[in-house]
Amino acid sequence: MKKTKIAIVGVTGRMGRALLEASQMDADVDLGGAVTKPGCSSLGKDAGDLISQALGVTVQESVEKVAPSVDVLIDFTLPDASIEHVQQCRRAGRGVVIGTTGFSVQQKAAIKEWSSSIPIVLAPNMSVGVNLSYRLIELAARVMGDDSDIEIIEAHHRHKIDAPSGTALRMGEVVAAALNRDLSKDAIYARQGQTGERERRTIGFSTIRAGDIVGEHTVMFAANGDRLEITHKASSRLTFANGAIRAAKWLKSRQPGLYDMQDVLGLT
Repeated sequence: MKKTKIAIVGVTGRMGRALLEASQMDADVDLGGAVTKPGCSSLGKDAGDLISQALGVTVQESVEKVAPSVDVLIDFTLPDASIEHVQQCRRAGRGVVIGTTGFSVQQKAAIKEWSSSIPIVLAPNMSVGVNLSYRLIELAARVMGDDSDIEIIEAHHRHKIDAPSGTALRMGEVVAAALNRDLSKDAIYARQGQTGERERRTIGFSTIRAGDIVGEHTVMFAANGDRLEITHKASSRLTFANGAIRAAKWLKSRQPGLYDMQDVLGLT
């Protein structure tokens, strides 16, 4: 079986380093490119310096330079940067795995449009456990949702810049779809002061940013005298990195289209 050749963009970041480590742990993957932003001190050096091992792959400043020589690009950066990277992969005819969160509605629409010419996996969370939890949340919503108050609580490290997390929003979308609700109308993202009695249709979100928390998500279904909580906790970024590597291998042989981790894991 031919190995999947990947490029990783944002290699100097926390997720980038985890992806480098994960790529070296998978015998079916070859690292063919490493990219960081212009001006970074790691440019021109061996990407392996970032994880204390020699990899023989030089850190570049442009996706455009590495995309033609790989099968799939993995991108955990920022929305505007990811949009540019997808366009560069589109010009090169290469697939993209996107773990970036915080896209606007317009940016998501653009990614969907571009997926008509290249295969794209777009997922706010690459963890296998989180993606399994989506199915559990959907089932719980169908069984308990109409008789429960639903709250989504998420916690991440102090450096995360978007809130609620993309995973929490996806969980809200799963709940809303199962109950035929409109998340854009029924979501409550903040409560302060005299808020009045809680309306049953609302889906509440609570956000915690503290310390080095990798990622924790809980969906609570609270009825009178009965409460169910579905929780996922990540203790290492490798859980997301390993999922992204799995997605890249899966994407290599796929036709153009927009996919998510449910497709990768065969949960659809």
